[in-house]
Amino acid sequence: MTTIKRRGFTALLGGAALAAPGIMRASRADAPLKAGFVYLGPVGDFGWTYQHDVGRKLAAKALGAAVTTSYVENVPEAPECQAVFQNLASSGHKIIFGTSFGYMNYMLKVAAQFPDIKFEHCTGYKQAPNLSTYDIRFYQGRFVQGVIAGKLSKAGVAGYIGSVPVPEVVQGMNAFLLGMQSVNPKAQLKFIMIDSWYDPGKEGDATKALIDQGCDIITQHTDSPAPLQTAAGRGIKAFGESTDMISFAPKFQLSASVNDWGGYYIKRMKAVLTKDWASGDTWGGFAEGMLTMAPFRNMPDSVAALAKSTVSDIKSGKNKIFTGPLTDQNGKVFLAAGQTMDDGTLSGLQTLIAGIEGKLT
Repeated sequence: MTTIKRRGFTALLGGAALAAPGIMRASRADAPLKAGFVYLGPVGDFGWTYQHDVGRKLAAKALGAAVTTSYVENVPEAPECQAVFQNLASSGHKIIFGTSFGYMNYMLKVAAQFPDIKFEHCTGYKQAPNLSTYDIRFYQGRFVQGVIAGKLSKAGVAGYIGSVPVPEVVQGMNAFLLGMQSVNPKAQLKFIMIDSWYDPGKEGDATKALIDQGCDIITQHTDSPAPLQTAAGRGIKAFGESTDMISFAPKFQLSASVNDWGGYYIKRMKAVLTKDWASGDTWGGFAEGMLTMAPFRNMPDSVAALAKSTVSDIKSGKNKIFTGPLTDQNGKVFLAAGQTMDDGTLSGLQTLIAGIEGKLT
């Protein structure tokens, strides 16, 4: 059964950066490995794309003269992206990373056209002999955020800025509320989907609407600092996304789930250099070092200590987060007591738990 994960269903609004490096002569055997990156948003979004570019720079620094990297930003999840991947493949790049879900089918086509080049698709589920997939268990950080929110929310109601209703976002909302309910069983979550991954205007407006509805803690599953900044402007504490956004709200950011792509990029580029690269799937979290939490700030020391211990419990496997009994919005148990949701079910999750207000469609 196929499942839809991050960044399907939408294309970034705005122009596509279709220009890619020109065709170059075949590389010499001793030339640096050329690695190309394709980004959905601008590297200056200070969120999803920014953090991928941090990983690219870390890999370039770690591997030094052995590699050279390049990127193309603002590439939509649309047929135009296929030309970007083809141009990178034709210009000497030996490994190419596509960092958004909607690139998946286009990358599959290009990978078939260039069987000697390695392709890496972030958040996808389709593989090929020269196409791997990789992802982060973002929901782990959401649970930690929820624990903090459950301790700090006076209203017992938090607001969640969603992007699109794909399983990754559903996982995040459920995990956040489960974290809240672990310390406040009566906690509730309200959400607004903005139908985009990156739209600062819509993100800010959704934040205002949720605050007006009584939410006194805000989190986001979108890519700009707008929700955090908007919440701060209203005197509401919030969480950053993908990267540490503390500079945008020094007195109001509680923490942020930080995506650490650098280690994976280093590992995969090394594998090409040593001829050990193989297609596969990676889904890492706290334990694998692919997800970390920004420092816990603007909260009592006791809450910060609880957040740290929660991270440790998830990292060790003591806390598996999606463990039954779990009840859906209609009061029906969809995960029995003592059972833990398997990865296959989790990666296709489209059920919201009791306590979340609103429908996915």
